[in-house]
Amino acid sequence: MATVTGYPGSFRKMEKRELTTEEWKAEKRKKKAHMVAMQALPYEVKIKRAELRAREYIEKLDDMELNAHVSVGGLDSIVLLLFLRHIGIDVPAISVSALEDKSIQRIHRELGVISIPPGKPKVQILQEYGFPVISKKIAGRIDTLQRPTEKNKTVRHAIITGECGAQGHYAKNSRMKLPQKWLELFAGYENETENVNYKIAPFKVSNKCCLYMKEQPCDRWAKEHKSRPYLGLMASEGGQREEALTEHGCNYFGKGVIRSAPFAPFLRQDLLQLALDLKAPVPEIYGTIERRPDGTLYTTGAQRTGCSMCGFGVHMETRPHRFDQLRVRNQKEWEFWMYRCCTDPETGEKFGWGRVLDYIGVEWENIPDGVDLPGQMNFFTGGFISQD
Repeated sequence: MATVTGYPGSFRKMEKRELTTEEWKAEKRKKKAHMVAMQALPYEVKIKRAELRAREYIEKLDDMELNAHVSVGGLDSIVLLLFLRHIGIDVPAISVSALEDKSIQRIHRELGVISIPPGKPKVQILQEYGFPVISKKIAGRIDTLQRPTEKNKTVRHAIITGECGAQGHYAKNSRMKLPQKWLELFAGYENETENVNYKIAPFKVSNKCCLYMKEQPCDRWAKEHKSRPYLGLMASEGGQREEALTEHGCNYFGKGVIRSAPFAPFLRQDLLQLALDLKAPVPEIYGTIERRPDGTLYTTGAQRTGCSMCGFGVHMETRPHRFDQLRVRNQKEWEFWMYRCCTDPETGEKFGWGRVLDYIGVEWENIPDGVDLPGQMNFFTGGFISQD
């Protein structure tokens, strides 16, 4: 909105007014309702909208004299790459492929994806910064508690109590507060300050793994090539991705971030249907895409994939969970990550994900029912499981 002052055609921008707490909440609800409405659209409409958003993005980049690329990881972004090529948007694809499962790496090579080395080794990230556990958001808040400064004092108070400062519109009982379960296990750093009696975990927690291993190397490549990414993100994945996509939509041109997520309103079914329509190669780790009697599509193997040292969401998985599956695929790699990937700075003892999973109550060392390990007798066939 502008106000006319003096001569015709001269305008003075109105100062941006701070939203009240209620206005801010209403705006959040409005954006959430819009995303839900987009997710409910028919598959064919979503495909046309994805094409439109993808074309709008690259046209805007052309106007800004910028290039575009696709940031590729697992199945979602592999499908995005093929979708863009299908509609005539043929741009480079990049990936820190070394962090992905070997079957994903093979597909990357077949599709001509440019491989970028990780910014830092996995082991160094775990040792220096901590384990990525629970969720990216919660790990980030635990990391903040582990690194107290005068500058983050208000944020730390909000994490413990839910009471926010000016940036949080002075909200009470806000979602900044850690769930009580995780406060009990991880918030002991604030015992004296907040007069509480919580525990301190025998390991560090962090959400910085993606930043140092994936985001920074890809950002450097993008800067060198004056390029901005297409991302295979979907709001239906939940967490911070849902929040960011709901807030900013498919195409975002911010001060520090420019990106396109044409699949933002897709549900998992939309993504899998598009994979079938495009005859996308499905990495072995996902198994195959099949259809249940009710018409629902699913992958027979992993539903989602990530780095072999990532623990986000593992506490919500049923067994065999991702670490069980890693044990089946590669016993030696499993042993390394579970028992000796880190060194305790106080005792010098080697430890790994086993300590972390024990602490948050996730079983891992026993072999779950229905899981056959390489070298073990397969009681269904009477033979041994191959280690190849």
